[in-house]
Amino acid sequence: MEIANQRGANASFCPAEPARALAAGETAWRALMPAIRQAAAALQAEGLIEASQRGRPVLANAARGPIRLRLAPGHDKQEGNL
Repeated sequence: MEIANQRGANASFCPAEPARALAAGETAWRALMPAIRQAAAALQAEGLIEASQRGRPVLANAARGPIRLRLAPGHDKQEGNL
C-alpha cells in the first residue's frame, strides 16, 4: 500500500512496481507477480484498492494481461501489503 498511498486515489500504478521494489535481481520481480496479484486481489476484496484494465474495472486475480492499481476513493493513507 506504500506505493498506492504515495500516488493517492487519483493516480494508478503497475503491479510490477512493488514487485521490482521487493525483488533481489533485475529480472527476479517477474516471479513475484503472482503474489503481488494475490495481495492486490485481497486488498480489492476489502475495498481498499481498485484494479483496471484499459480503463475498465476488473478483478485483480481474474484479469489476464496488464492491469493498473490505485487506491479506492476515500481510502488514503491505508496500511497493507502493496
